Amino acid sequence: MIKKEVIIGLVTGFAANFLGLLLAVYIFGNGEGFTTTINQAMAEGFFSKLVSIGAILNLVAFFIFIKKKQDYRARGVLLATILVAVFTFLLKFW
Repeated sequence: MIKKEVIIGLVTGFAANFLGLLLAVYIFGNGEGFTTTINQAMAEGFFSKLVSIGAILNLVAFFIFIKKKQDYRARGVLLATILVAVFTFLLKFW
């Protein structure tokens, strides 16, 4: 039961991060398509910054789960945020 709740939080965290990435691309993109903007971001070296900005929506999901007293789901969102931070770190410095 606990593993299921953490996995739901983990999936929610990754989904919120992806939606945040879409929103960041829409806001900071230059009007081109999603894949074009992602490819350009990777070529110019600021893709990790877009992913980091996308993680802001994890804050919303985390606090919603905390408010509803769903601590294990909030733990999953926190785990997703940590995994995205490690991914971003590796992407930036590798």
